[in-house]
Amino acid sequence: MGARNGDKERRPGRRALLLGGAVAVVAGGAAVEREGLARLWWGLPGAQRPRVAGAVDFGGARWLAASPANYRRADRPDDYTIDRVVVHVTQGSYASAVKAFQDPRHEAAAHYIVRAGGQVTQMIRELDVAFHAGNRAYNERSVGIEHEGFVERASSFTDAMYAASARLTARICGRYGIPVDREHIIGHAEVPGTDHTDPGPHWDWDRYIRLVRRAPA
Repeated sequence: MGARNGDKERRPGRRALLLGGAVAVVAGGAAVEREGLARLWWGLPGAQRPRVAGAVDFGGARWLAASPANYRRADRPDDYTIDRVVVHVTQGSYASAVKAFQDPRHEAAAHYIVRAGGQVTQMIRELDVAFHAGNRAYNERSVGIEHEGFVERASSFTDAMYAASARLTARICGRYGIPVDREHIIGHAEVPGTDHTDPGPHWDWDRYIRLVRRAPA
């Protein structure tokens, strides 16, 4: 499950722009390119990209909001490049994972949970930095996907789970230009500094990467 990491400190996003960088000077004049400003206004210091309550980044996902204490609002990939997907296992039931991620005392949550039956729940927008990896830099650069089950039980990882998770990861990789390989799609255990072992020895990485490559991006 997502690792507690103390990643609560807010810091200015690297996207902060000077107003002069958001305008287009045309033919030596001071004309403002309105369409450009419509796209870039949210990049100014202190601005926030508009959010729609209940919106999801993966079609068909169910939305259940995590506690705001378990993630940091951001405007990725404009302030932090997304170049990793981190695979987790909940070490418990779906219900227990949802309860933990909605508990502000838990101090950790992932963007998604994939159930044994293949249903996908999103709890944090991909725009935002989830506290899931136990490493601040990896949190900022990755999307975290939890999988219902236990690392020591091969039966946790069903065909439906593999297929749904692969579709989800393929969409994430396609959206951010992430290469579909084991350097960029990693397990929680591979995050530097972590003490977690998930997804464990029963997770079939060869099968998973093959499914991600076949899934529509």
